Amino acid sequence: MTHSEQVARKALKIWKEKELALNPHDIYCAALLHDIGVVNCHAPDIHAFGSLPYLRHGLEGEAILKVHGLDQYARVCATHIGAGITSHEILKNNLPLPPKDFLPETLLEKLICYADKFYSKSGDLTKEKPLEDVIKQMNRFGPGSLARFLEMHKMFGEN
Repeated sequence: MTHSEQVARKALKIWKEKELALNPHDIYCAALLHDIGVVNCHAPDIHAFGSLPYLRHGLEGEAILKVHGLDQYARVCATHIGAGITSHEILKNNLPLPPKDFLPETLLEKLICYADKFYSKSGDLTKEKPLEDVIKQMNRFGPGSLARFLEMHKMFGEN
């Protein structure tokens, strides 16, 4: 919850500063729910003891929210991994995901994806990562991920 609350705070701060045409209630709910799929994944270092690979937590979250009629937030789960993932990246890297694009498209999806990159789920959960560290992290996922993150940074970053 700490991670999701930090993502919500950052997203709401950006919403206010950039005067984004989004409902703050939707931002808050999407941020709190974006990692719900972790419950079914195996990531013991963050106390997740499910059986699925951690990379699938976005898809799992999407499925959980759809079952509960929360479709308006489901795609936020599916598209927040990295800076989105393309079918090409999935196939090239043999990732445990179906080969399709999981790219944030709506303003809400992009905002939560962007805000999420600044907070870890382990270590000091309340410390915001410096932009330079986020850029290094996105670069490790490849040039496409970095380019998508930098596009979101143009939209949401400090002027």
